[in-house]
Amino acid sequence: MSQENVDLVRSIYADWERGDFSRADWADPAIHYAIVGGPEPGQWTGLADMARAWRNILRAIDDYRVVVDGCREIDNERVLALTRRTGRGKTSGLDFSQMGNQTAAIFHIRDGKVTSFVWYFDRDRALADLGLEG
Repeated sequence: MSQENVDLVRSIYADWERGDFSRADWADPAIHYAIVGGPEPGQWTGLADMARAWRNILRAIDDYRVVVDGCREIDNERVLALTRRTGRGKTSGLDFSQMGNQTAAIFHIRDGKVTSFVWYFDRDRALADLGLEG
């Protein structure tokens, strides 16, 4: 097992917990990015498309942050991050802390870069897709 992969994912979330989404040095240039569930599910390829998808999220939410509750290595190339979102919808005024917001992400890492990042709005679905229990 590689603690380096878990450390990489934790470093990404350290920025996101502060609301800093500017770094992408962790991502492979041809990264596959997907959102499963939520209001705007989709798939994107490459840094530019991933950045555009994130900008759409950040434009809609005030003080957006993603907090990691825990990380664990699934295998030599995958890390599961159990997360939750904080912030308030700009249009709706909805506070994410008042709704079910237990999310998860699966990071595929090769040679120190994230090659695939799949973000699940439903943590249980991520666990089920991995064949794990909640």
